[in-house]
Amino acid sequence: MSQDTTLLILGASGDLTSRLLLPAIGQLLKRQPDRQLALRGAGSDDWSEKRWRECVKTSFASSDAEDQASRVADSTYTQADVTDRHALAGLIESVTGRLVIYFALPPAVAVAACEVLKEVTLPENTVLALEKPFGNDEQSARELNALLQTLVPEKRIFRVDHFLGRSTLLNVLGVRFANRLIEPVWSADHVESVLVRYDEALALEDRARYYDKAGAMIDMIQSHLLQVLAVLAMEQPHDLDEIDLRDAMGAALRATRIWDDNAVRNSRRGRYTAGHLDAKSGDESDVPSYVDEEGVDPSRDTETLAEITCEVHTARWAGVPFTLRSGKAMKARHAEIVVTFRPVRHIPDGLTGKPNDGGVLRFLLGPDQIDLELNVNGGDDPFALHRDVLTSKLGKGMLLAYTEVLSEILDGDVALSVRADASEQCWRIIQPVRDAWARGDVPLEDYPAGSTGPADWATSHS
Repeated sequence: MSQDTTLLILGASGDLTSRLLLPAIGQLLKRQPDRQLALRGAGSDDWSEKRWRECVKTSFASSDAEDQASRVADSTYTQADVTDRHALAGLIESVTGRLVIYFALPPAVAVAACEVLKEVTLPENTVLALEKPFGNDEQSARELNALLQTLVPEKRIFRVDHFLGRSTLLNVLGVRFANRLIEPVWSADHVESVLVRYDEALALEDRARYYDKAGAMIDMIQSHLLQVLAVLAMEQPHDLDEIDLRDAMGAALRATRIWDDNAVRNSRRGRYTAGHLDAKSGDESDVPSYVDEEGVDPSRDTETLAEITCEVHTARWAGVPFTLRSGKAMKARHAEIVVTFRPVRHIPDGLTGKPNDGGVLRFLLGPDQIDLELNVNGGDDPFALHRDVLTSKLGKGMLLAYTEVLSEILDGDVALSVRADASEQCWRIIQPVRDAWARGDVPLEDYPAGSTGPADWATSHS
């Protein structure tokens, strides 16, 4: 796409911009030499133009795109209070061509900036891109959506969930819908359970300002993992445009609820205590208890490990548990989707060994890999069943997660964004769990950093 576009980043001096947005922009420009992009930054920090351009150059270099910095050599940075109408209007009035406003801001500041935008004339076809969380409950999400829709139409609102740009998640669509072996068995008739897990071997990493108010539930499950569930559970869309794909995902989320409507029995939470994590160098690093991390308020009882089990109440999926789990400071990183098939109805006499299931399809996220675990026989005893794995290694993926997302944003294609109704449904799904936790009905269990979780949690997924 060669149309001139101005990308205005509000919060340009923040960590999100330098760590994720700018490297993705560099990679995108390298892959799309015909794209015309004017880059504008605005933030609260008193940065000089020189410092901003050095930030751009360094960030581009991190994605092997340092040579693309010249394509945004006229990029500018403005110190501004983006919640001030005059300041925000001044940033926008100078824009020519299409405008994309990226809110790389804390949620409350982003909302305040949007309120101010009601008094600013936006260029035609302006696109608004916002980071999660979208609200802090179903009602606030609905109010935020109403506010955004007073500014631009829904088709020009991009609620960013970078998981929707991950190559592995997009690969799920191909595996689901383009394989005769898989497509007919993708239902409760053949699938016993589904696990979506994103455990990190990282601790807080200086994110207390955000994370201590969010916790594992809101940081990962309410947003990313429920979007993964929607892709796994949705009916087949006619095509992958912004209408059919998001209609299918929205319908799946509307049908999703906590298993057996019992948030006490079907949710768990934990918080890490002092322990050891494997550092990249191979040495162990000491990690303090979460409550002793800088910026943490222990009275919040913020969880660093969360798990919920849901049911998608449709004819295709009724009776299949979908377990969503995410944790920090775990023994090892596990980013995966695990689809376990039901055992076959009958195994002929003469085959020894009793498989526990009918096979497992596993998607690993970063580096991307697909494993198909099958029950096979042969070897020393030709009649003895054992498990073997067929593996397709897809590598790390050519694109950063934000590169695909930014490409869609700049092109005005919202297919890979979270639609208004989906953002509200995700809050609705987890609200019973939040209520149960707030009442203290679900204990906050301790686990040492570097472990597989609390001692009394099931170990089947560790």
